[in-house]
Amino acid sequence: MPTASTRTAEPPAPGGPLFSWLQERGAGVLLHPTCLPGTQGIGTLDGACERFLDFLTAAGLRHWQICPLGPTGFGDSPYQCFSAFAGNPYLIDLEALVRAGLLDAADIRPLRALPEDRVDFGALYHLKWPLLHAAHARLREGRGREPYGSFAAFQRLHAAWLEPYALFRALKDHHQGRPWWEWPAGLRTHADAAGSKLARTLAPAVESHAFTQYLFLGQWDEVRAAAARRRISIIGDLPIFVARDSADVWADPARFELDPRTAQPLAVAGVPPDYFSTEGQLWGNPLYRWENHAADGFAWWLRRLQTAFELHDIVRIDHFRAFDEYWRIPFPAATAREGTWEPGPGRRFFEKVRDAFPDARIIAEDLGELTPSVIRLREETGLPGMAILQFAFGGGSDNSYLPHQLSRNSVLYPGTHDNDTTLGWYGSAPEAARDHARCYLGVDGVEIGWDFVRAAYRSVSRLAILPLQDLLSLDSRARLNTPGRPEGNWQWRYRASQLAALGGETTAYLRRLGELYGR
Repeated sequence: MPTASTRTAEPPAPGGPLFSWLQERGAGVLLHPTCLPGTQGIGTLDGACERFLDFLTAAGLRHWQICPLGPTGFGDSPYQCFSAFAGNPYLIDLEALVRAGLLDAADIRPLRALPEDRVDFGALYHLKWPLLHAAHARLREGRGREPYGSFAAFQRLHAAWLEPYALFRALKDHHQGRPWWEWPAGLRTHADAAGSKLARTLAPAVESHAFTQYLFLGQWDEVRAAAARRRISIIGDLPIFVARDSADVWADPARFELDPRTAQPLAVAGVPPDYFSTEGQLWGNPLYRWENHAADGFAWWLRRLQTAFELHDIVRIDHFRAFDEYWRIPFPAATAREGTWEPGPGRRFFEKVRDAFPDARIIAEDLGELTPSVIRLREETGLPGMAILQFAFGGGSDNSYLPHQLSRNSVLYPGTHDNDTTLGWYGSAPEAARDHARCYLGVDGVEIGWDFVRAAYRSVSRLAILPLQDLLSLDSRARLNTPGRPEGNWQWRYRASQLAALGGETTAYLRRLGELYGR
């Protein structure tokens, strides 16, 4: 577990931080849109979004934090997406397509047979994708209407990432979902595939995948507008690495550590053994050739951040420490034990970001054991870091996650999407950690989830983000993700009645907490 000694900073560089945006106190809720209620097998960008935003408004909460919005593949993780630019078609509200004449009400009826309290991704794959393609086919036939402005104009506006992504997905479908490095040699890069006969044959399928992005972004724009009307900011999430089987790597392989002859990675990402894992974590993502990114002023990254800022008001960047140094694991490897620390792009990267986006609002995910150089980079940038209350208890008074150790320029969570719910944590934590939490907070632990909520409100951290599961007082059955477990993640959803039960006294109490502690 991180301690104060692992997070002791060196003096910041002269000249002041690059960014200094988090000056006001506030609070919000962590909830990925897939967890929203509804009858389409998964949370969608429909009226449930507005009802959730109304709850935030009633409770005096000004932020909605989500996980990455990208299109998910095997494992269903939003941190392993087919594109760093595209949106997740599963989130598309099909009822809106019925209203646009692109589907019939009977078409979407089979989705109502899916569970309402969890996501069955396998069933969703077989039911939803044919409907999305059918909606595009109707449009090509001249039936229905374009509900979000001109589709052709959308394609022109987003061509730089949309065309490679749509071709990638069409080719992937054509090859029964196999990864791009298993495709025929002439199709293993976008440069080769774009001019191929197969690409011309697949043109309708390519356009269909582009159309799903038109639908997603059209609906997401409506969610953004609804949040803006309520003065609620949306906090997005940007994984530092991209998936190996992604349009990003396929379209621009020179930016990644790949063998140009075999298309195999030379090395992959992860973290070495630590308190949480004796084998380390072998993520398997390809690593960046940072020298190639630096050569053009980090242009790819700036395009990626531009997209992120168009989708969100604030962006959390995952695994911030890799900008200082990253764990390079030679490929192939069975575990993350064997590797070396290599230098990341450091301050020069964030100087380019500051030059391009001087008003950027970025959160640095800086959890774990941090070296002085990582802490210095975070302080030079001025980006707020993160703290987790569940990591605070069971040690000594010098634990850097204890509220009295926190920096004002930080974001405090009881737990994140990778943690158990607070009730689940308390039920499985060692008694020493439970006793420490009770003594420190001055509570009996009967309502430990709400005890953590109150502690977050009281803390000096300028931003407190609360998982909805904790506000609903849910146990481990509501956990969203267990790192290292390959299946069964990302499935939890709440029911509309559960959110409704937070109305009245609970929302008034949350608003009162915000008033008491200046949030």
